[in-house]
Amino acid sequence: MNLHSQVNTLNQLKKPTVVLSLWIFALLLLGFTFKSSLNEMMAVWMNVEEYSHGFFIPVISVYFLWIRRRELKFVEQFRDSLPGFIIVILGLILFVLGGLATLKTIEQYAFIITLTGMFAIAFGLQGLRIGAIPLLFLIFMVPFPPFILNNLSAKLQLISSWLGVEFIRSCDIMVYLEGNVIDLGSYKLQVVDACSGLRYLFPLASLSFLCAYLFKGPFWQKTLIFLSSAPLTIFMNSFRIGVIGILVNYWGKEMAEGFLHDFEGWFVFLLCMALLFMEMWLFSRLTGKKVPLSELVIIPSEWSGNPKQATPEVKFNKSIFLLILLLCTTSISSGYIQGREDIIPARKAFLNFPLQMGKWQGHNDYLSQDYLQALKLTDYVIINYAQPESGSGVNFYSAYYQSQRKGVSVHSPKACIPGDGWQITQIGQRKFPDLTLDGNVLELNRAVIQKGDSRQLVYYWFQQRGRTITNEYLLKWYLFYDAVTQNRTDGALMRLVTSVGSAEDLEAADQRLHSFLKVLMPDLPAYIPGKSNAG
Repeated sequence: MNLHSQVNTLNQLKKPTVVLSLWIFALLLLGFTFKSSLNEMMAVWMNVEEYSHGFFIPVISVYFLWIRRRELKFVEQFRDSLPGFIIVILGLILFVLGGLATLKTIEQYAFIITLTGMFAIAFGLQGLRIGAIPLLFLIFMVPFPPFILNNLSAKLQLISSWLGVEFIRSCDIMVYLEGNVIDLGSYKLQVVDACSGLRYLFPLASLSFLCAYLFKGPFWQKTLIFLSSAPLTIFMNSFRIGVIGILVNYWGKEMAEGFLHDFEGWFVFLLCMALLFMEMWLFSRLTGKKVPLSELVIIPSEWSGNPKQATPEVKFNKSIFLLILLLCTTSISSGYIQGREDIIPARKAFLNFPLQMGKWQGHNDYLSQDYLQALKLTDYVIINYAQPESGSGVNFYSAYYQSQRKGVSVHSPKACIPGDGWQITQIGQRKFPDLTLDGNVLELNRAVIQKGDSRQLVYYWFQQRGRTITNEYLLKWYLFYDAVTQNRTDGALMRLVTSVGSAEDLEAADQRLHSFLKVLMPDLPAYIPGKSNAG
């Protein structure tokens, strides 16, 4: 090819339609690369009410970028695109790691990072400063990992139940609270996951972020506007629970069901929005501005630019070819990664777990179908053991998961215990130098729980691929690490519970569980695979 042909080819590539076509192709390639994680994210939007607002988030972000399009300028030099490439590479590395661990949440955050990098490649750091907030807003479309969502829901249920009951008592109604169950005497109301307030929190947090972005005030006020979404949600959800309790007390349980229940939810959300705007109005008054409510949140006129101003010229940048190459390579490698299957280690089924261990004699117990559907475990065992000469026994429970991918994971007792009305009065760790499991000295969580006058001592830990883990967040780290390095995500929760008599010392209960652990340890490795079982 002669010099004249090369010049013509380069001129053809510099045409705006060709440049835009290349960028559209790059965006389509990005969507194809992240197709699996994006599909799963949209499935959550459609099936989980807490994230039903997710469809609006990208639309709003695109709209804010569109109205500021006249401020954006395409860069021509590769060096101006270099920061964007660094962001893209970080995003693609995170995507590959998330794919190896099959953790869709990581892949979804990687999508936002990669998209942000592509924006910086096209418009440089100056453009990234303009588009930073709309791109950051995309974070609100990514669902929280299930273990965070479950823990958050459990805590919000307890807080909302307690505040709701206080509101009911303030109306001179006798009520008793047991965990998240409100006992009105003739009726009992359970504050379930759907009433935790998360259905208000996530949409309201997204709305408050936008309001803070558009609010004309100092940064500290913008920060408070955004952060206030959480206490607003908790307060108003507790108020709703209290109102339902009062209505049920006077007019029956029908007040907590059907259309009226759903209508109350929408009404409370509208009240949350009204309080948010009232907060912004008060802030505007503090700064000496008498801004009418209709102008508290308004898009600045300078964003749209001069109507006569032409749309910025679309400029050619050779970096688009390197970007397409990176996306193609990642797309091909992700196809290989997603084809990997978990290594499922050999183990004995809990069906064969011994009922006789030393002097301990046990009988089986079982979970209801509702619990099984919620836990999504592979195998489990519940056995109540007792010694003939002893009046107190030990409840042994273990839930085994052969794979903890795609939202299926061990549930922590720390989140589940309060929901049944028990309060954790003491919690810590305890080490047993004389006991080992998979070659490690046994260390576990020790909790004392109380419900009315009843007390129980609880030992629990997570046995995960040869590790004994007591920390829930460390558990998630090792789950990610082992999924990448070993292609294994199996693991189990181990829990022992014994009742503590009213006149019994806790040390006696500790000795009872210690005695039981001594006979339990030799049998566990056959049912809970360790490092050596990954055949």
